[in-house]
Amino acid sequence: MYDLYVYPEMDIHSVKEKAYKHLGAPYNASFYPDGTGFYCSQYMAEILPIFETIPMKFGDGEQEISDFWREYYRELGLSVPLNQPGTNPSQLAASPLLKSKERNLHDSDF
Repeated sequence: MYDLYVYPEMDIHSVKEKAYKHLGAPYNASFYPDGTGFYCSQYMAEILPIFETIPMKFGDGEQEISDFWREYYRELGLSVPLNQPGTNPSQLAASPLLKSKERNLHDSDF
């Protein structure tokens, strides 16, 4: 399943130029704002700078930091970047600046 969004005000040439500039950048597995490279929504926010950062959350509804994220960051040897500025895919998709163009419920179209 995927949703396709468009930003009507986008200057496609500017966005492509920014995107090409970062090709080959490593994945920012730490999600730290100053980490090397980019994580998915961080990359989108970099090339299309219309998104605000929000305090990052790592809870599961019961704990402020879920067991999954505790273990993930333990293996990285880092503290969980709780409340540090960041982005996430759901937040970007909810932007009022984007217009929903398509929803596809099937993978078979790839």
